Amino acid sequence: MYGRNRAGGGDVERGGGRFNDTNTNILEQQNNERIYELSEQVSRLKGLTIDIGNEVREQNSLLDQMGDGFMNTRDLLQGSLRRIGTMLESGGSKHMCYMVGFVVFVVVFLYWVMTFKGQSGA
Repeated sequence: MYGRNRAGGGDVERGGGRFNDTNTNILEQQNNERIYELSEQVSRLKGLTIDIGNEVREQNSLLDQMGDGFMNTRDLLQGSLRRIGTMLESGGSKHMCYMVGFVVFVVVFLYWVMTFKGQSGA
């Protein structure tokens, strides 16, 4: 089947050796090009994977720091509430009125600052 030429029925051995070598070289060159392309894609994917891993480690570190910050804030608020409770139990109604007045003053002041800043266009 492969050894005979259809037109002449003769043997392909005369010119067929060169044709097979050329065809093999072309196929091998195409395979080498595809291997090179695949290796480039693999190296890009490897770099991307390394970058993703670094980003995940960095984000985990930031989340841990935020968690620690929230725990510190929670402890601070618990301590403040405990002191306020102690002050209320000891009959410090006068101090409580001062504190409520101060909080109202701060809220009004912040409202004024925000509306003033919004009107100035800055």
